[in-house]
Amino acid sequence: MERFLEAVWDSSSVSGRFVTSAVLVVLAVLIAVLAGRVATMRVEDTSNRYYLRKAVHYLTVVALLITLAVLWRPFAGRIGVVLGLAAAGLALAMQEVIGAFAGWISILTGRQFRVGDRIQMCGVRGDVLDITPLRTRILESGSSSDPDSWIRGRQYTGRVVSLSNRFVFTAPVFNSSTVLDHLWEELTLPIPYEADWHLAERILCEEARDISSTAEARRAIEQMRHRYPVAEAEVDVRVFVRATPNWVELSARFVVPVRAARQVKDQVTRRVLDRLADNGIRVASVTQDITVHSSLPPRTATAPADRE
Repeated sequence: MERFLEAVWDSSSVSGRFVTSAVLVVLAVLIAVLAGRVATMRVEDTSNRYYLRKAVHYLTVVALLITLAVLWRPFAGRIGVVLGLAAAGLALAMQEVIGAFAGWISILTGRQFRVGDRIQMCGVRGDVLDITPLRTRILESGSSSDPDSWIRGRQYTGRVVSLSNRFVFTAPVFNSSTVLDHLWEELTLPIPYEADWHLAERILCEEARDISSTAEARRAIEQMRHRYPVAEAEVDVRVFVRATPNWVELSARFVVPVRAARQVKDQVTRRVLDRLADNGIRVASVTQDITVHSSLPPRTATAPADRE
């Protein structure tokens, strides 16, 4: 024990500094864990608790690096050239890591997204679970347009995807919840020309108006306009009519919350279909009615021949 303590306090030799460095690393880990728990004991908000714990851990790492730099400073004159060459080699070999770290700085300072936001980056959709200095972890959501997704809607698939932070410089980042937290959704139905499409239009408009989050979206847009010089967006429910060679296409446009888009569209679709059926209006489809006419002449009855 005495030899170990002597080695810890020995800062004149290389072996003594190695032992001291190992002890400092262990102490830094213990301090980071304890300080993180103590700092977040009285914080109730989950997001604030997460960021506070991360800040404590990063401050501990910075303090450890500064302490190690001071500890090994007397040897800087001897190994300065070696460290310089090693640093140049590492910088060349770790371009991806440096780019990911720079992306992390951009995410934090540019407020591109934060934990809990629903984003799409590099073809991956979902909610942000964690943001580390190198990677962003996303709880994946399904998509009706992605053939590789077995969930045909904006709901969780159960997979966690890790993306390098450097992609914020090379790929667009779509954030659905940082400003508005609402989306414009459309429900499109084809109505036959012989049906009463005016009544169908009225039914579609009424049901979309009942379920649309127009008031909430309007307040969110007003708050956004205080921060950004954008034009006023239309949030009222509208039904657009388009004539096609086969049917009249009705498209209802309405506003829904980001995380309830699939449920809301399911509800309004069920209501519209029920009301159309009650009024005798069917939804058109690409079908054909085929009538088969026989080309054979009709059979005639013949009298039996007389026997002699």
